[in-house]
Amino acid sequence: MILWAGEFGRTPHSSGRDGRDHHPEGFSVWLAGGGVKGGTVHGDTDDFGMHAIDPVVTMHDLHATILHLLGIDHERLTYRFGGRDFRLTDVHGHVVSDVLA
Repeated sequence: MILWAGEFGRTPHSSGRDGRDHHPEGFSVWLAGGGVKGGTVHGDTDDFGMHAIDPVVTMHDLHATILHLLGIDHERLTYRFGGRDFRLTDVHGHVVSDVLA
């Protein structure tokens, strides 16, 4: 599986002089191979490229989907620390089945 992602999105404008503004509410990620349905586009941003719109995929959803493609149930991948159970997707995250081959 190949995953490509930036650390944040970029707005189509700049409020300053240098480059474009960072925007964490809408950005692109792509996956290839490893059980991902080729040629699939899932989700969109608003007309300004600033906010994800329906269907919104969260980082927890992305992590749950990647783990699923690797054969790992994200809800069972749990470790105990400081008396609390933790998992990579916390108490969130759903596998995005629309992108699975």
